Formats: sequence, structure tokens, C-alpha cells
Amino acid sequence: MALPLPDDLADALERLQGDISVGRVVPPENLHVTLAFLGDLEPGMAEEVRAALCEVEAPPVILDMRGVDVFGGDDPRMVFAGVEPDPALKALRDKVYAAARGVGLELSRKRFRPHVTLSRFSRRMPQFELDRLGSFLEAHGAFRLEPVEVSQFGLYRSILSQEGPRYEELALYDLGPLAARGGQT
Repeated sequence: MALPLPDDLADALERLQGDISVGRVVPPENLHVTLAFLGDLEPGMAEEVRAALCEVEAPPVILDMRGVDVFGGDDPRMVFAGVEPDPALKALRDKVYAAARGVGLELSRKRFRPHVTLSRFSRRMPQFELDRLGSFLEAHGAFRLEPVEVSQFGLYRSILSQEGPRYEELALYDLGPLAARGGQT
């Protein structure tokens, strides 16, 4: 489950990716903020999750993109653009987790650190690539975009390939009062 990015936000992140000279850059159509990773689901369970998500009621959220960083420390796995913590975003994440758990899924209990993955690294990087990554992080540490409202979240399937994952939208849900939106779009 994820927040799709408005086109102007995705375009700005794509321009930022142009300065990344290491790893596999995430294609612009795959940029998103993950709310929950569900893993492999049986078709029946996917339908149950889809139906449960129709009942999630939450206001639109504001994405405030700030800074770039890596996951993995001295052995980085990916570089990402950070999303400032926001109570509405955390509440939405908690509600989609509750919906998934309500149909019997076991989900990770990792701390929620909202972000958009920009590039992934598949192996231990040689020093010259670490140096390039360090230069990118230094040059873009103060990266910031104007906050943007996101009024939908989606259920996606990840299709793995040699080039990295590709995401297929299974359902898209409007944020706002249920009565005003009529559930799933």
C-alpha cells in the first residue's frame, strides 16, 4: 500500500535523480511513499485487503519532502528523499495497517520512516562509488520541495525483474470522509 506521487512532485524527484551516479535509479513511474508492504498474497486475500481498504477513512495528507539520506549505513542499500513526519500521514499508515491486520495479515512492526526511494544498490559498493554517493548526499542534503497534498492512496502489486521492481496499481482509494467519496475509485 502506498501514496502515489503527484506528477509535479515526481518530476522534481526525477530531476534530483539525474545527479545520482551510482546504483539503479528508480523509474519515475515507480516513485511512491510506502505505507505498508504486504508481501505475497493469495488472490482471495488480495480481494479481502482491497475490500477492507474501502473502509479506511482519513483526511488527505501533506507530503513535505526534505533532505536525502541512505538506508544501510556504511553498506548503503538505497538512497532516498525524506518525508517530514506528519501526524496525518502516521494516522493513515496506522489505519491501513489495521485494515490489513483485520483480514489476518501479519505485518512488519518496523518504525515508520516515510520516504521515496530514489536509487537502489545491489552489492557492496567500491570506494569510488561510495565517494560519488557521499558527494551526492553532501550536494543535496538541504534538498526541499514545497509541501504537496496527496488525496489518494493505492494498493499495488510488485512485479520483480532484473531491472528492479515494477508496480502495478490494483486499486486506488480517495482520502476524505467516506460519505463524500463513496469508497473505492
